[in-house]
Amino acid sequence: MDKQDAKKRILKLREEINYHRYLYHVLDKQEISDAALDSLKHELYQLEEQFPDLITSDSPTQRVGGKALDKFKKVSHAVPMLSIEDVFSFEELQGWEDRLKKLAGKQFDYFAEIKMDGLAVSLVYEDGMLVEGSTRGDGKIGENITQNLKTIDAIPLNLHKPSDKQIQEFLHKYGQGIDHEKFSRKINNLSARIEIRGEAFMSKKILAKLNEQQEKKGEKSFANPRNAAAGSIRQLDPKITASRKLDFFGYDLLADFGQETHQQSHQILRLLGVKDNPLNRPCKDLKEIEDFHEYVHKEREKLHYWTDGVVGVVNDLKLFKKFGVIGKTPRGYIAYKFPAEEAATIIENVRFNVGRTGVLTPVADLKPVSIGGTVVSHATLHNIDEIERLGVKIGDTVIIERAGDVIPKVLQVLPKLRTGKEKAIKIPEKCPICGSSVVRKPGEVGIYCSNPSCFAKGQEILFHFVSKGGMNIDGLGPKILEHLQNEGLISNAADIYELEVGDLEPLERFGEKSARNIIEAINNSKHVPLAKFLFALGIRHVGEETAIDLANHFTSLEKIKDATVEELITVSDVGQIVAESIFEYFKDKKNLQLVNDLLSHVKIEKIEKIKQTLTGRNFVLTGSMDTLTRDEAKERIRSLGGDVSSAVSKNTDYVVAGADPGSKFDKAKKLGVKIISEKDFLSLLK
Repeated sequence: MDKQDAKKRILKLREEINYHRYLYHVLDKQEISDAALDSLKHELYQLEEQFPDLITSDSPTQRVGGKALDKFKKVSHAVPMLSIEDVFSFEELQGWEDRLKKLAGKQFDYFAEIKMDGLAVSLVYEDGMLVEGSTRGDGKIGENITQNLKTIDAIPLNLHKPSDKQIQEFLHKYGQGIDHEKFSRKINNLSARIEIRGEAFMSKKILAKLNEQQEKKGEKSFANPRNAAAGSIRQLDPKITASRKLDFFGYDLLADFGQETHQQSHQILRLLGVKDNPLNRPCKDLKEIEDFHEYVHKEREKLHYWTDGVVGVVNDLKLFKKFGVIGKTPRGYIAYKFPAEEAATIIENVRFNVGRTGVLTPVADLKPVSIGGTVVSHATLHNIDEIERLGVKIGDTVIIERAGDVIPKVLQVLPKLRTGKEKAIKIPEKCPICGSSVVRKPGEVGIYCSNPSCFAKGQEILFHFVSKGGMNIDGLGPKILEHLQNEGLISNAADIYELEVGDLEPLERFGEKSARNIIEAINNSKHVPLAKFLFALGIRHVGEETAIDLANHFTSLEKIKDATVEELITVSDVGQIVAESIFEYFKDKKNLQLVNDLLSHVKIEKIEKIKQTLTGRNFVLTGSMDTLTRDEAKERIRSLGGDVSSAVSKNTDYVVAGADPGSKFDKAKKLGVKIISEKDFLSLLK
């Protein structure tokens, strides 16, 4: 066979193999046997081996290809991969809906999905071809695991181009509210950037085989399917990932095909050749979600994968967007978990930990026990009232409950199993860290260390203050902070700014260079954005996102300090509890004194309300600029209301081309996206 004939045969083989992949994974059909399909793959492999220059990255033979990596590169998510709020009862589910109804002012329906116990991943397609796959990471930054995801047969390397018949069937059944002509045009032309999110998971059968192999090799077995999936996905050698035989279900589509509901997004995924869970279904109300929850809970042992609940999604996409995000959780999603899993074990000891607010929390040290595939050796007893209610003693056999990912708790004591050697839990009269007396505030269940300068809570507050999200003082880690406290050099955050090189040099393990580096890092933190300063204070319930919202809304610390609870509630994503926490913080004289002491050293950068001249415009940056760094350019765009993406698509408004632009420049020219120079870009920022 000459090269031209081989090329034709290779193209036909790829098309046939992809067709049977689509039938098997998406439509759950099989026209030929596994052995026959394997023989087609083998023929393709042999032809590509004979003509290696005909191999392409999207060939079915390349799923197991790729060299082992030294490390994974970081990937920025164009749209954050957010977490979902958990509820464990129908009453909590109703509470979620009640909050949404107040915002919506109307009825709405849902789409219910199986909550898979695997690893959330993102797939990015350009011109219909898989170009990037990544982990969720922290929601904003993940890891590039494209090579590994290519080994999962359920993930298409090329998106399926549906036939006219398939398109018409979709529009007839699911096309309500969709512009048919626009949809047909877009689904036939996949040149735009398409992002698909889903869950990579390991089946029960495969995990059992894998653990059997691990045991034979004398290696540790995987405790649960999530660990197995995560451990397999994050292998630097894709051949190891391939051997684990992972599976995949898609659950979200980040591309505009004119769809108006989440259900339509799922059906479009199927049209594009992406497998979704066939049990997922529309639900007209919470009762149907509850019925679905009960059905899956009853049948889950028969399923070939693990699940820990169902996810309810507001079906109307516009309404979902309107509900927005609170903290790091979209309001329009809810995870309705199955009842908590339980196990019996023995309490071997009880100790009291001191937290950042000074509260002493009793923690039970347990005889290790496996619950739902996770080994548990500690459980919270919450407070002394709970200890008394349970009647629990050291040495008792107890039932431990683990609900989702929350800290395990002691649910019940089994007194009939007592031997008589059990010991009562002694409630501390003094702080286990500083030795100060313990007090109980009127109307509260917690007991507190009475010492406002307690070393334990002081250290946690200080470490939070210097963290990257706060003042970002590089080099001041927990051990150094503890050392400085032990030496009496610092007792609160403001003392950090009184330190000098001469204070640090005499200390053990400090030299002139390390002392100067820390003082330089402290000095570099003296000019700080308002949001970072707020976060650094450690106000209860105020995380990084809330701090940014507060800073953007009020623009000055004085306005935040003087704000009423009612005024604070008007801030996006700030509710009653958070508002009260902020209000109470700034009414405390000691807190105000600390803030004033800090302000004698630290200058908060002024925030000016800027006209949002770039609202609705999407930018892609390529090449290097003379006047701004990449991060500075992104910050300027976002401050004016614009968005920044990492990939060029037809939705891109501007590609800013600096010196030595990369492939994004060529992609922009191909798609007809407007390309502007650094000079033109700077004029837009004025």
